[in-house]
Amino acid sequence: MSAIIKASNGHAGSSANGANEKRPVTVPDFLAARGRGTRLTMLTAYDYSMARLLDTAGVDGILVGDSLGMVVQGQTDSLAVTLDEMIYHTRMVMRGCRRALVVVDMPFMSFQISPQQALENAGRLVKEGGARAVKLEGGVRSAEAIQAIATADIPVMGHVGLTPQSVRRLGGFRVQRDEAKLLEDALAVEKAGAFAVVLECLPSEVAQRITDALKIPTIGIGAGAGCDGQILVTYDMLGLYDELHPRFVKQYAEVGQQIVQAVSEYCQEVREGKFPAAEHGFR
Repeated sequence: MSAIIKASNGHAGSSANGANEKRPVTVPDFLAARGRGTRLTMLTAYDYSMARLLDTAGVDGILVGDSLGMVVQGQTDSLAVTLDEMIYHTRMVMRGCRRALVVVDMPFMSFQISPQQALENAGRLVKEGGARAVKLEGGVRSAEAIQAIATADIPVMGHVGLTPQSVRRLGGFRVQRDEAKLLEDALAVEKAGAFAVVLECLPSEVAQRITDALKIPTIGIGAGAGCDGQILVTYDMLGLYDELHPRFVKQYAEVGQQIVQAVSEYCQEVREGKFPAAEHGFR
């Protein structure tokens, strides 16, 4: 049974590290989650304030995703994000986290050249950014890089299925349906030493069979309810980013519209001389 904790909003939730929810979530906690029947929760963050809010709410893991290229930088994909930018955003997120396991994406061309390159750049994310773990895309093709990083005792999360850094080859953000290839990739990630794997944009029944075949936990995004945990881009689920509308996203709030409304009200009050009022000044 999963432990029940009180989140900051008063709702109950599951804790990856069992009864002691105040203790930081660790890689062994992720590995043990399936045996305890705990569904893992992950969201993305790119700065201190959002990380602090997610951490307070009780999320098990925070991904500093290269999705920041789209939702923070306004680009059409994540390919232009640099390693130095990932380190910069990781530092901010780490300052806001007390409990959640912070995993950081290795950006495009930071691990593809060689296992040695992958190890050196993963080490930078840990030493300079403070990352607790790194995530890199690809299955069989990335197995040697994963092994090199994991052998150096840097925890690695894999990512198979729709891999956004392969968007040019895939011809867009498309559902991946080749079950034999997907299973081969997931098993290669596990064998190479990853402690978990993200399954993105797979048919639900395929993701379920892959989850059943693995010993490490699977984290789904657009992969159905059969995975061991779920992850979403926070800007999507809060309504802060409307350039894309993935089918798999459930929007839990319309924060973007609330911001527009609040700023519009502020502008109107300033223009009409209603703000600042007497109570906002000093004597």
